[in-house]
Amino acid sequence: MLLLLLGIIVLHVTVLVLLFVSTIVSQWLVNGGHTADLWQNCTSGSVFHCLTSSTNGECSLAIRAAAPTSLLFS
Repeated sequence: MLLLLLGIIVLHVTVLVLLFVSTIVSQWLVNGGHTADLWQNCTSGSVFHCLTSSTNGECSLAIRAAAPTSLLFS
C-alpha cells in the first residue's frame, strides 16, 4: 500500500513539473528563423517580428485560459 501511495505521489509531482514547464516555456515550435507558441508567432530575419497567435477557434482561447488557471489550482 505504501508503494502505491509513493507511485501516486511521484506521478503527481511529475505532472506538476510538466505543467509548469509547458506553460512557462516561451517557444514550443522552433523552425529555423520561425518560433511559435500559444501566445505569439515570431519570425527572425533582417527584422524580428512578433505577431499574436491567431484566435481562430474557441479551442485556442480555452487553452489560453486553462494554462494559467491550471497553474493556480495546482
